[in-house]
Amino acid sequence: MIKTYSSSDFQQLLSTEGQTSLQNDQAYTVAKEVIADIQRDKDKALDKYVEKFDRAVPDSYLVSEEERRQAWDLVDDKTIQALKRAAENIRTFHRKQLQESKFMQHDASIISGQLYRAIEKVGIYVPGGTATYPSSVLMNAIPAVLAGVEEVVMVSPARNGKSISPLLSVAADLAGVHAIYKIGGIQAIAALSYGTETIPSVDKIVGPGNAYVAAAKSLVYGDVGIDMIAGPSEVAIIADESADPRSVAADLIAQAEHDTKARSFLLTPSQNLIEKTKSELNIQLDTLPRASIAKQSLEDKGGLVLVKNLDEAFDLSNALAPEHLEVQLDNPLSYLGKIKHAGSIFLGHYTPESLGDYYAGPNHVLPTSGTAKFASGLSVDDFIKKSTFLYYTKEALQEASEDVIQIAEEEELSGHARAVSKRLTE
Repeated sequence: MIKTYSSSDFQQLLSTEGQTSLQNDQAYTVAKEVIADIQRDKDKALDKYVEKFDRAVPDSYLVSEEERRQAWDLVDDKTIQALKRAAENIRTFHRKQLQESKFMQHDASIISGQLYRAIEKVGIYVPGGTATYPSSVLMNAIPAVLAGVEEVVMVSPARNGKSISPLLSVAADLAGVHAIYKIGGIQAIAALSYGTETIPSVDKIVGPGNAYVAAAKSLVYGDVGIDMIAGPSEVAIIADESADPRSVAADLIAQAEHDTKARSFLLTPSQNLIEKTKSELNIQLDTLPRASIAKQSLEDKGGLVLVKNLDEAFDLSNALAPEHLEVQLDNPLSYLGKIKHAGSIFLGHYTPESLGDYYAGPNHVLPTSGTAKFASGLSVDDFIKKSTFLYYTKEALQEASEDVIQIAEEEELSGHARAVSKRLTE
């Protein structure tokens, strides 16, 4: 079952185990071959790998308008209404991230500023497999559409080579996706990166995937932009005696059921909470449909950590830099100043991570594997480019010329100096 750690043992675990590696050598080897073939042979190679990996090539990769209309009849109204409300919450939150171009006039002779321009074409990868993730569609597509991306295309594996989940199609419509293609895996990333006769190339690719998709995104980066290379999901819960052990256990399980490699930790100064959480884990796992995955995840990657005090809990959390951080304490807002590194933060006893995963508004595409120390969750900014601009009159250049020429000559770049002086001499 889940291990118990002292704070020193947990520190040792972090230092020796390190963060989860984002590189899978086998995945990289396979991805290199697939990408090279599709870059060279386009649709011919695309069909070959779809047949190889998915066992069936769809009649058309593009989801037709008729298929998209029919999808609405295949999803129950209660789910549609829930997705509509979630989409509106996500849209409301991300709309506040929009910024306008900035113009700064120093005086009549100098104007500078920064232009905000949307990326023109974006591809959104949505995983297939046994589970369906309409929330992933909403979280990735809505910020792109709000940013003003002209062409938002979505790729997702076809089921039995025929169609994508109608739930994903409905979510794509709610989010404003322009086109959907029935393709997944490395081959989808390669097609979006370099284009084929059927699938257009894009400027940036976002969205989660397995190790092979992550490897492919890493390899095409530079030819296209990507959001991030995501590792296994993570949660750290900082709690004390005020927390309900049922809620703590439920949140640990919610993370663990994602994947056997998901990491779930409780950081608490309360031995009593640790013991009660252990008991609750056993009770709740008995009735969990994905219990085998969650049990292995908790046993291999989870931990209940007894800390000296809450300050130490926050120090350990900052060292971990978790994807999700829950603060199950009274007056949780008062602890925000102690948090340095976390992808997304859930405050109080009634804010489960599930709210952020599906509904509340903040994005659920978050940095993992310690990358929250330098990276942020997906936002409107990920679909915006910023270009600075500058205007000087002759008089303004004359005033600055001596300093510019001096610095250029110190760097032994006389051409730079001449680019100034030639403008000012008759």
